[in-house]
Amino acid sequence: MNTKLFSRLALFASLLAVVVVLLGAYTRLADAGLGCPDWPGCYGHVGVPKHAEDVSAANQAFPERPVEAAKAWKEMIHRYFAGTLGLLVFALVIIALRNRSVPGQQVGVPVFLGFLIIFQALLGMWTVTIKLNPTIVMGHLMGGLATLSLLVWLSLRHSKLLSERRGEMVALNKLHMPALIVLIVVIMQIMLGGWTSANYAALACSDDFPTCLGQWWPATDFKEGFVLWRGTEMNFEFGVLNNDARAAIHLTHRIGAVITTLLVIWLALKLLAFEQAQVVNKLAILLMLVLLCQIGLGIANVVLSLPIGIAVAHNGVGAMLLLTLVMINHAIRPRGEMI
Repeated sequence: MNTKLFSRLALFASLLAVVVVLLGAYTRLADAGLGCPDWPGCYGHVGVPKHAEDVSAANQAFPERPVEAAKAWKEMIHRYFAGTLGLLVFALVIIALRNRSVPGQQVGVPVFLGFLIIFQALLGMWTVTIKLNPTIVMGHLMGGLATLSLLVWLSLRHSKLLSERRGEMVALNKLHMPALIVLIVVIMQIMLGGWTSANYAALACSDDFPTCLGQWWPATDFKEGFVLWRGTEMNFEFGVLNNDARAAIHLTHRIGAVITTLLVIWLALKLLAFEQAQVVNKLAILLMLVLLCQIGLGIANVVLSLPIGIAVAHNGVGAMLLLTLVMINHAIRPRGEMI
């Protein structure tokens, strides 16, 4: 097998991973994360039970969560797409191992992706069986974005896309660390966003921006808001925190957004200073546009009380911001690095 098949498969898997991330966000925001109370099936079925006798049996087996077909199908469609993505990742692992002696073939990242997809499946199972524990929900989100980012990285490393000429590469060496730092900051901000969503804190300052609950600094409880583990026995659906704890999470996410915005602008300006680096210049402009879009969507979520379309878009554009930084890091690094 040659690397061309690997490259095409990695690209297709990247596109599918975008769909899986968006479906996961939609499932979570539509309160369908427990649409199927078991795993990997749904009420013991491969699909959602639809015959009267199957629905009756499902309701008897799970009396605390009777069948809601609309929510169950949202959850199962997400699982079908995620399962398909998992198979593609394992195919990439097999091809990479068979091609390991071929120059330019990446092996370490595909193998890591194989282990990551297994852990991601476990997180998906625990999301259901431990009833939306916020730490697991956030971990599942980050695992999905890590899978997407690594697939995009693989696609780029096996293609000639977004690569600067050697002269520009030498000049851009000084930006390796700033680009990596901003990437890490964005990852941390996305984690904060995941924690906000998983704890149902997105509406803690509903209809109120830039203040929160009519104040610049309302009553908050950071200690309670950032307890990372609350055991496995509780049902975390719709949240278990008081208003002060949710406000603390929400405000932390806002502060993080300000810091992230300033650092992303700082990096974009540094990239634009290299006028001869055309690829990096275009990526810097894209970075600014995605950032502005993300800020607008974040404000709209608060002002409009989290309409699901805007909330899903906020997740999607957040992923795009992350991927833009992945592309920037790819563009300014020699191909021998970070394989």
